[in-house]
Amino acid sequence: MPDTGGGGGCCRCCCRFIFTLGLTSLFMWLSLRTSSPDCLLSKFYIPLNQTFNPPNLTTLEFELRLKNTNKDKGVYYDPINVTFFDSSNRSHFIGNFTVPKFYQGHKKKARKNFTISNINREVVIQAIPVNGSTAFFRVDLATSVRYKILMFKTKRDKIKVGVNIEVNGTAIKVSRKDLKLKSNANKIRSYYGQMGVFLVEFLVSVSYQRVYEDVSWVAEQVLQLCLGSESAI
Repeated sequence: MPDTGGGGGCCRCCCRFIFTLGLTSLFMWLSLRTSSPDCLLSKFYIPLNQTFNPPNLTTLEFELRLKNTNKDKGVYYDPINVTFFDSSNRSHFIGNFTVPKFYQGHKKKARKNFTISNINREVVIQAIPVNGSTAFFRVDLATSVRYKILMFKTKRDKIKVGVNIEVNGTAIKVSRKDLKLKSNANKIRSYYGQMGVFLVEFLVSVSYQRVYEDVSWVAEQVLQLCLGSESAI
């Protein structure tokens, strides 16, 4: 009597292999996928009623909040360049500040308070609204980050984000809520995230092809066994 156990055993081994391969691919994709940190502006204030020396200059006070949204990956920040303008279309440069590089652990938050000196008072006064109205200033942030995955560091990902700041007649941010700095470009997944997606798609396509081939082989073996049995009868 023909041995019918070989086909079933091969099919089971193939299914186990495909299942293991799928789980491995999913784990690798989840491990390599990264999310860019959130950058928020909590405070914006330019004191115009204080006396400075020389009198045509003033200061700009601001606070940044940086949140690492990754559950199991740290973030290495390169120096962060923060630039302010007197309007949403960046008509006039007001000032800039460079935040020193630092490391942020997974799911951690950081508050950074800074003061920019030697701000041109006249430029600010010309942009300040009158008659109780509001105006929009602009802040842009640029940096590069590397992600710490286990004991390894990824390549650098560039971050360029910004937001318009609505201010009142005293040069204070109107909204009490934090303003999230966003990119004008479409959201771009990180290099390792793209590689993970490509790997998953590739393995899935290979798995489907393998399943199709194995099912066809099993069906052929079953058909041959059935024909052999009928011939024997």
